[in-house]
Amino acid sequence: MRRRFLLTISYDGSGYFGWQGQRKADQPTVEEALVKAMEAFFRQPITLLAASRTDRGVHALGQRAAFWADTTVPAEKIPLALYAYLPEDISVTEALEIGPEFHPRYQCTWKIYEYRIYNAPYRNPLNRKYAEFNHNKLDILKMQEAAEVLVGEHDFKAFCASGNTHKTTIRTIYDIEVLPREGHEIVIRVKGNGFLYNMVRIIAGTLMMVGEGKISKEALRQILESRDRTKAGKTAGPNGLTLVQIYYENLGKGC
Repeated sequence: MRRRFLLTISYDGSGYFGWQGQRKADQPTVEEALVKAMEAFFRQPITLLAASRTDRGVHALGQRAAFWADTTVPAEKIPLALYAYLPEDISVTEALEIGPEFHPRYQCTWKIYEYRIYNAPYRNPLNRKYAEFNHNKLDILKMQEAAEVLVGEHDFKAFCASGNTHKTTIRTIYDIEVLPREGHEIVIRVKGNGFLYNMVRIIAGTLMMVGEGKISKEALRQILESRDRTKAGKTAGPNGLTLVQIYYENLGKGC
């Protein structure tokens, strides 16, 4: 019985060259590792269609991917069944049965990414894979106030790296928070309807410049309006980025 499922996947991206892509044999991807495990369990070819293609070194708590399988296994049993086949740095946390027309990328309502910054005089070797180190003193209040400029529908071309394949650079950010500092850690949380290539990492790099006192809130507004990538900050490292959640408004309603 051929059925379609939607997985929720978490992974530590440190050891992978992104979610997918044509890589060399010594450049593993998350998708390859997941497909290998799924084919061992289902005993048939599996093709995954992901909602988001994370880059090398980027992590996920709520990646989503759809696939077809000829199986009678109940959806709720799939995460535990795959557990024994998956490497320790990848986990399937939920499986739902979905309709044949459901598309995990195009039917997404919103996504949430978080960017972690370790802000201290000296780096912490234990979290180097999960937070971007910045030794400069960062003013959280200035970062919070400047982030408000980015909320709403805008052309985010200034926050898009070369190599972008999207037809338009217009996106909507529903909310962006620079959370209160916890110890040495600062988290930037961005919720939007979609993101351009390296968009969140460029936003993080630019907001760090605001926190360092190098640019103002008004300068950030001018950067946004300029649509000029060279005026925005650096692309922050992939290690600080985590895909937290992908939400579908109609899931559970026959999608």
